[in-house]
Amino acid sequence: MGFSRDAVTADKFLGGSLILLQPRAGYRAGVDPVFLAASVNATNGQSVLDLGCGVGAAALCLGARVPGLRLVGVERQPDYAELARRNAYDNGVGLEVHEADVTQLPDALKAETFDHVIANPPYHLRDRSTPAADPGREAALGEDTPLAEWIDVATKRLKPKGFLTMIQKAERLPEILNAMDDRLGSVLVKPFCPRDGRAANLVVVHARKGGRGAFRLAAPLILHDGADHIGDRESYRPEVSAILRDGAALPVW
Repeated sequence: MGFSRDAVTADKFLGGSLILLQPRAGYRAGVDPVFLAASVNATNGQSVLDLGCGVGAAALCLGARVPGLRLVGVERQPDYAELARRNAYDNGVGLEVHEADVTQLPDALKAETFDHVIANPPYHLRDRSTPAADPGREAALGEDTPLAEWIDVATKRLKPKGFLTMIQKAERLPEILNAMDDRLGSVLVKPFCPRDGRAANLVVVHARKGGRGAFRLAAPLILHDGADHIGDRESYRPEVSAILRDGAALPVW
């Protein structure tokens, strides 16, 4: 069980302050979990549950930015859960990883509630897209547990006034909002646009358990300078580079 040494790569995150082992073939974390982590308004001493944590990218990026958090991850793929534990150890960030499906949490987790629950659920509905050939990549990208179940599980694990933070494709925002019942409120949506004049392709959604604030649509985060992609040069805007390279927070309000 587990990936062999030659089946993984060591990849730099947050400008190299985190080095994460990831499978060469399979699901590989990119910028999305970094944006998710940057969007969480956690503070020292709080607890965070990462549903579907993969190799630990989001949780460990958050832990690198905010000291003193209790970080807990749930990952159903044993090989990825093992990498998440190793990544936590190698980077000196505490992360407790449970090997389980998000819909079948261990009793120990069902007995707990958290200040924050974060999630980067699979993006693709398989009746509209082609499955990935690699089983690990397919498990991470192809939905077999509906978004409504992810949100229900997350809501149950939140403390009163706790925060849910989720990143997802923009086209699936209606599903997310429809799945939020009266247990969640004070919903805020932060769109991510690749360039000026382009439609949003990602959203971060925040909601608060027991929140009563009005729905808010935040100003979009524009990722790249210029109207078009030109060659391989770096084109991230300075505020985006600060998130990806320096571990800066993303103010979403």
